[in-house]
Amino acid sequence: MNIQHPRPTVATPNDLDAYWMPFTANRAFKRKPRMLAGAKDMHYFTTDGRAILDGAAGMWCSNAGHNRVPIVEAIQTQAATIDYAPPFQFGHPKAFELASRVAALAPKGLEHVFFCNSGSEAVDTALKVALAYHNGRGEAGRTRLIGRERGYHGVGFGGISVGGMVNNRKMFGTLLTGVDHLPTTYDREKQAFTKGEPEYGAHLADELERIVGLHGANTIAAVIVEPMAGSTGVLPAPKGYLKRLREITEKHGILLIFDEVITGYGRLGYAFAAERYGVTPDMITFAKGITNGAVPMGGVVVRDSVFDSFMKGPDYMVEFFHGYTYSAHPLACAAGLATLDIYREEGLFERARALEPKWADALMDLRKEPNVVDIRTVGITAGIDLTPNKDGVGKRGMDALDSAFHDHDLMIRVAGDTICLTPPLIISESQIGEIMDKVAKVIRAVA
Repeated sequence: MNIQHPRPTVATPNDLDAYWMPFTANRAFKRKPRMLAGAKDMHYFTTDGRAILDGAAGMWCSNAGHNRVPIVEAIQTQAATIDYAPPFQFGHPKAFELASRVAALAPKGLEHVFFCNSGSEAVDTALKVALAYHNGRGEAGRTRLIGRERGYHGVGFGGISVGGMVNNRKMFGTLLTGVDHLPTTYDREKQAFTKGEPEYGAHLADELERIVGLHGANTIAAVIVEPMAGSTGVLPAPKGYLKRLREITEKHGILLIFDEVITGYGRLGYAFAAERYGVTPDMITFAKGITNGAVPMGGVVVRDSVFDSFMKGPDYMVEFFHGYTYSAHPLACAAGLATLDIYREEGLFERARALEPKWADALMDLRKEPNVVDIRTVGITAGIDLTPNKDGVGKRGMDALDSAFHDHDLMIRVAGDTICLTPPLIISESQIGEIMDKVAKVIRAVA
């Protein structure tokens, strides 16, 4: 296939040693680099000129595809107009405009947006809002935070404390105290090869009642869950699970936070997964898709009643002692506004809903491939579990990542021995077929 793209102009550096790469097997990478030099629409381009079909939207970020002209131009114009504006005690127009646009997409009642720079910062912000909210209402004893096993909430100390991915936690000491975890919603024996939300598992939300009974509702500030646990290998919430969590948290005066860093902005066919499931949490965290990955940005959308509880005391006093130097950065706000325009004008959320059945059917055709033990799909996402090989857990997955890039011109993500697919929402039906063909070849190559 002849892919039109700008010829890469950046050569691979001679020395790769200085850069300590995040969440990367550094020694293996530097022996055989997977180097990217350009991107456009559905493809990345390597330093040697190969077109790599993006089956991962970068890192769940580029929902509208790469290097979209309106976003590029908005960033360029903004950089030449106002490059930086301090977010403490000062503002700039695009921050307020973007906040209004984000709030308009959120469920009714979530009307206030606090900006930061990443999903990790968004989670830590939401947790701090929850703690401060209860403190300000005279319930300072509500300090306990509840996450979920196999959850991922970024890499801040708050996020890894409520997160439930073992390797992200085990080297970093005791983390935050007063944290408990719900059980994972995944049960392969009862949920294998499910399209969309599993029928089994709503009752697992009732474990929150057990935790409340153990610690007392008056000690619990918030529960945080992903509507779909993405980084752990694509685990959709069971039918009715999120509604049950909402019922229990409301009953006990506990705030409910949806971490939608991955699921926000069309990944599950809606602006936010909260809309898909008909559940309104007290806060939603977002990042990634808000700027199409073009500029770092994250944030929290907050319920009116939570925000209003802070707006007391003398009006010249700071109400919430929290924020970041780059909160609502002008370039990020410009990118965000241009991105939301593309989502709306191209109907990408609706497009994801329309493509979901075709995507799911195509994925399930892979169940006949060697070592495939489960496939899960929801929205335009998929997790394909492979059995570990004799070298240990994760080796087959890393071999698949390498084979996809070097031998089949495909970008995937892996979580252990799970292949994760999350392409841009501009994907065509023919490109869905192309991804499946390449993934099948990869699975066979690492069998």
